Amino acid sequence: MGRPRTFEDDDVVDRAMGAFWINGYANTSPAQLAEATGLAKGSLYNAFGSKRELFERALARYDRMGADLTGEYMSRPGSTREVVGAYLRHLVDADLADPDRRGCLAANTALELSGQDAEIRRIILAITEHNLTALADRIDQGRRDGDVSRDTDPRAAAEFLMNSIAGLRVMAKSYDLAVLYRIIDTTLSTL
Repeated sequence: MGRPRTFEDDDVVDRAMGAFWINGYANTSPAQLAEATGLAKGSLYNAFGSKRELFERALARYDRMGADLTGEYMSRPGSTREVVGAYLRHLVDADLADPDRRGCLAANTALELSGQDAEIRRIILAITEHNLTALADRIDQGRRDGDVSRDTDPRAAAEFLMNSIAGLRVMAKSYDLAVLYRIIDTTLSTL
């Protein structure tokens, strides 16, 4: 009989997610995962199976956190432009406040693995779809409320916003706040 677990899975997944986020999947070694999580490699793999399984758990956790954040912002009162603007500024502010300027884990993973790994591509598309749906629903609400043109296609507008978000998250690795906020203002002018 093995020893009982002395850790919470979500805490370990969060710490592993941080290592993957900084280093990428391929460049995160088992030793780095052990150091980041505080668990011996054997305990880590006994609990989570493999580096790949732990990575997929980290992506699932990131998805839940992102969907919760997007949903929270999209349910706020105000016009669609105000709500979406607050959300975009929050993302940029958080990226710039991060000393490692990690950007978006989903975007980083898409750039690293989506072209060569069908399962990762499926996971990234699902993460993106959760955010697209929340954005499209808020844009559709704006159409009903009268603060977005009735001619606006909510799905197409949400896709444009997701493209802008991905670009902002990548650009936040190098650009300053003034440039990123100008991009946000231009993006919001489409609503």
